Amino acid sequence: MLFKGHLNGLACEMKIPFLICLTTIGFANSALFAENPLDLQNNDTMHAVLERQVGKSIELRLKSGEKIAGKLEKVTGALALMTQLSEATFYDAAVDVESVAAVVVRARSN
Repeated sequence: MLFKGHLNGLACEMKIPFLICLTTIGFANSALFAENPLDLQNNDTMHAVLERQVGKSIELRLKSGEKIAGKLEKVTGALALMTQLSEATFYDAAVDVESVAAVVVRARSN
């Protein structure tokens, strides 16, 4: 009986760190998927809006009607570099900033 009680105590001692670990992972994931609402300024251009989204996962809607979703890696004078494309994981895309009609970001969750 002493041995069995020892195992129950050990199991209880192991549950607490496990629950702490799960809680920490939950908070880390919520920060990882944090909402990033767009913040528009008075004299914003598409280029300025894109520059503020560098490093984030976004969707670009082009004037042609196409959609490109992925991580915005870099914005230069005329181009935006999209990596980790949602439809083509092993590809990157250079997008003409002038052809972007809209920038779509996840602003809220349920």
